[in-house]
Amino acid sequence: MNDYDSFAEVYAAENEHSLMNAYYERPAMLALAGDVAGRRILDAGCGAGPLTAELRDRGAVVTGVDASAAMLALARRRLGDEVPLHEADLRDPLPFADESFDDVVASLVLHYLEDWGPTLAELRRVLRPGGRLIASVDHPFVAYTIQEPRPDYFATTSYSFDWEFGGQRFPMKFWRRPLHAMAGAFTAAGFRLVTISEPQPDPAARELFPDDFHSLSTKTAFLFFVLEALAP
Repeated sequence: MNDYDSFAEVYAAENEHSLMNAYYERPAMLALAGDVAGRRILDAGCGAGPLTAELRDRGAVVTGVDASAAMLALARRRLGDEVPLHEADLRDPLPFADESFDDVVASLVLHYLEDWGPTLAELRRVLRPGGRLIASVDHPFVAYTIQEPRPDYFATTSYSFDWEFGGQRFPMKFWRRPLHAMAGAFTAAGFRLVTISEPQPDPAARELFPDDFHSLSTKTAFLFFVLEALAP
């Protein structure tokens, strides 16, 4: 069972309207994607499908993939039968032909992986040359300062903490790596870095989350990339 299967419902409900997801991460991903009308997009790690739905509503032809069966059931409830959804682990080969997509979005998913190499190679394989990988991850400046004593910034290391939803705590494990290791992994997989972004939250959140908005608007949380798939 995937970790998310145990708390899919409560996580999806939190994700739907939270400051970090609904007013910061998703708007940033959509802004980087720009005009997606008619583009074939793979949502890699689609979860319950909020970003998938936004891309579809903007005219993209979207396919979703996730390792959690419970999350995919929620995505199917949201998206109906018009969006193909596949249960697959991003550590494994993807069930798509070469050059199937114009874009891949990977929203807060890569930091679950110790080794980015095989996953990025697969994402590059399913993208057409010139296609884009748009990815968000935990910002290394945050990930390397979340625990004491401070870990070696230059090492790729795991860290764990509990998420709390609905009065229950769920242990989660992530992997942090320095910025140069991220860039090196993208380059080794056949990508060219186009954009690196540290966006601000949506101003609409100022009145909804007055205290947390100020904190988020003055401290970074996630790091965003746009990468171009180079020709083999």
